[in-house]
Amino acid sequence: MKINKFVMPELIIGSDSIKRVGESCARLGARKVFITTDPGVLALNWFEQVLDSCKNAGLPYVIFSDITTNPKDDEVDRGVQIYLEEECDAIVGVGGGSPIDVAKAIAIVATNGGSIHDYEGVDKIVFPLPPQVMVATTAGSGSEVSQFSIITDSEKKKKLTIISKSLVPDIAIVDPQTLMTKSPHLTATTGLDVLTHAIESFVSIAATPLTDVQAKSAISLVAQYLRPSVASKMNKEAKEKMAMASVQAGLAFSNAILGAVHAMSHAIGGRFLLPHGDVNAILLPYVMEFNYLACPEKFYQIAELFGEDGRHSGKKAIEYVKQLSLDIGAPQRLSDMGLQNSDAAIIGQVAIEDACMITNPRDITAADVERLFKLAL
Repeated sequence: MKINKFVMPELIIGSDSIKRVGESCARLGARKVFITTDPGVLALNWFEQVLDSCKNAGLPYVIFSDITTNPKDDEVDRGVQIYLEEECDAIVGVGGGSPIDVAKAIAIVATNGGSIHDYEGVDKIVFPLPPQVMVATTAGSGSEVSQFSIITDSEKKKKLTIISKSLVPDIAIVDPQTLMTKSPHLTATTGLDVLTHAIESFVSIAATPLTDVQAKSAISLVAQYLRPSVASKMNKEAKEKMAMASVQAGLAFSNAILGAVHAMSHAIGGRFLLPHGDVNAILLPYVMEFNYLACPEKFYQIAELFGEDGRHSGKKAIEYVKQLSLDIGAPQRLSDMGLQNSDAAIIGQVAIEDACMITNPRDITAADVERLFKLAL
């Protein structure tokens, strides 16, 4: 039997689980907590529950919220400076992918030194990181369970993909009630990000039986619950199921890695600072069409998970994704986001070097990326 590896954090999932942040940090030996978040989350009423949980656990804390949608290297630098000055010894990330990715990046540099640029690639981290507790508040990024951190290089206008088992948080907390404060648009695009994680990890050349179980369950849950989750902020069942889908897709891609959709969206997001979920939503069906040739049997299975009869054509899976995207009002064209034909060449050059391309099921060139980019315009 082939040897398979699967990494994951301790998971705490369910209503009011956000109140267990302080207790979780204390269990890990924390004495002073550094909390990363963004201005949007900071303004929400339930964020106080995170702070109260730290107070109840007797833990002082520092809040760092100077974080943007596509977090940048200089934001990491500022965070590291404050973390060290305040003599913190544990990190909590609260929010979507941006605050969590920044939390991981700060943990790296605060304990290993240098610049976040030094850790681009796979397994560059040498020294142990401080305890990490990540709190996911969007059913989207999966960063709370993954071994990834994605940070934008401000000078080169590209995203640094950092992959290491050291980045798997000690504890991941997922409270579906936090999803009830998201807008329909954010629910839609982060939900399609979940679907992208699940599909790309399922067709990845590094997929295993362990990752397939997680990916397939996530695909099925998105098919059933993304539409009702977008339709109503108060649909508790839909929020719970999408939260679970996000966790499962995150576990799948953390271990099987991703593919061309993410390589391209990293290139586009790094250069144009566009929302990651929006770009993924547009690119997914085009990359699925490209990859179909490499693994049609996997696409048959995806179609069946969508409730389609996949016996005759796995391409029904692609049509399903297109219709789902239309139904929930997700962005449809890159040109609507300000991108042009002239941008294709640089996106092709940058995307082909992204670590996520390594596990794409079909061989792909920079010219292929340019063609897919133009199709998505």
